[in-house]
Amino acid sequence: NLTASDREDEQRLAYFREDIGVNMHHWHWHLVYPTSGPVEVIDKDRRGELFFYMHQQIIHRYNVERFCNLLGRAKSMHNFREPIPEAYFPKMVRSADARPFAARPQNFTLKDIDRDAEGFKFTITEMEQARDRIYAAIDAGFVEDKSGKRIPLDPKKGIDILSNLVEASDLSINPQLYGNLHIWGHLALSFCHDPENRYLEQFGIMGDLATAQRDPTFYRWHSFIDDVLVRHKDHLDPYSAQELSFPGITVSGLNVKITRKNAPPNVLLTYWQKSQVDLAAGLDFGPGGNVFASFTHLQHAPFVYNIDVNNSTSRPARGTVRIFIAPKADDRNLALKYDEWRRYVIELDKFAVSLNPGLNKLTRRSDQSTVTVAYNRTFRQIKTAQDIPNNDDLERFRFCGCGWPDHMLLPKGNTQGMAFDLFVMVSDYAGDSIGLEFDEAVNCNDSHSFCGLRDKMYPDNRSMGYPFDRKSPASVQTLQDYLGPNSNMRATDVKIKFTNTVIART
Repeated sequence: NLTASDREDEQRLAYFREDIGVNMHHWHWHLVYPTSGPVEVIDKDRRGELFFYMHQQIIHRYNVERFCNLLGRAKSMHNFREPIPEAYFPKMVRSADARPFAARPQNFTLKDIDRDAEGFKFTITEMEQARDRIYAAIDAGFVEDKSGKRIPLDPKKGIDILSNLVEASDLSINPQLYGNLHIWGHLALSFCHDPENRYLEQFGIMGDLATAQRDPTFYRWHSFIDDVLVRHKDHLDPYSAQELSFPGITVSGLNVKITRKNAPPNVLLTYWQKSQVDLAAGLDFGPGGNVFASFTHLQHAPFVYNIDVNNSTSRPARGTVRIFIAPKADDRNLALKYDEWRRYVIELDKFAVSLNPGLNKLTRRSDQSTVTVAYNRTFRQIKTAQDIPNNDDLERFRFCGCGWPDHMLLPKGNTQGMAFDLFVMVSDYAGDSIGLEFDEAVNCNDSHSFCGLRDKMYPDNRSMGYPFDRKSPASVQTLQDYLGPNSNMRATDVKIKFTNTVIART
């Protein structure tokens, strides 16, 4: 984690940005959801929307970690001509050619990229034109395809169409008009040290999927991309009472408890853990051969959700439990109003339940999260097409590595015990279901919130991020205002307490 000294404020977030598991997740996700290739590989169900939601959750998590470390949220990089105050010196070497990744000193600016021999040629003006055309399309409520036909950005499909266009993947309906905004940003940042290939320098870490999240500008750039896509969401009507309610269902109790005897409720613990990982072939910045390296990472004490749900109807019901957490206040300890608060919600879990008439006492372990993958899946040996010649087996291997690392499920919190809202909603399965039954315990289905299901439809009919993906009526100023009319929702106060102690993995 030593890419800078403690004199650099951004170093407070090194444990997040430099985490091997965090970067491995990003790499694996883009292996499963590449931007280009055969149509049967690219055109997966709700692929664009998942690009939006997965990256949005990374930004939410990063900003919450910044609050934990008394830093403000990442500033959106909407102005492409301003100097970039964040420097980054990666101190990493590519194993392929033994050349170091280029550094970026403080206050560099983006330049026109003219590396035609490598297929990279665009200007900052073209980036600005793409941005402004996308803004105009969002505000108009439609995009134009290559034939000039207007495609509406409706509440159901609009975010998927728009995200594929912004990224831009091969599924963009009009790259000639709307450009390649997201990828251009990565390239401009990764080549800002040598935009014309004058010095024969290779790309910086923002140009590599396995390393991009190490750079503070990743979060600034993706904050901008998220703001673009949220602009569309903010044009949508708030959810109606019918879309949020579940008649007859009341969440009557909620707490969390770490799995330790006599532990107090609603106090979660984080600490440092020292683990070993095999830096095997496959990570371009790693050494050759099998080399075990010790590294220190954030970890949390295992915990259990205890949720009481009352079904006041006379028949069994089915619902989806949706669990989120968000900080009560920002880095200055100022309370967050509801519409700010929802921009920091972190999804922790989502699972289907059957609810008998009367009281149902639900328990769920933290390691069952549908967001995360276990440590041994995050840090298994990397394999390539040469290791697994069968395409189907290779795709399965890549998919099974996709998922947020379990050790990063919770934010760090602070030593005093940082205050969070834990939110639980039980939504009506009739509105959630896509008519697909699946077992979370098989085929690497357990991290479907970020990664979907392999070769199947995304297993939730609701918009990703529901119920927080849309603005609420102006009358909703606090989380309590939001909860008031909805008995199928509940929130409780929790604290996340960080202990600055290193414990070895056993």
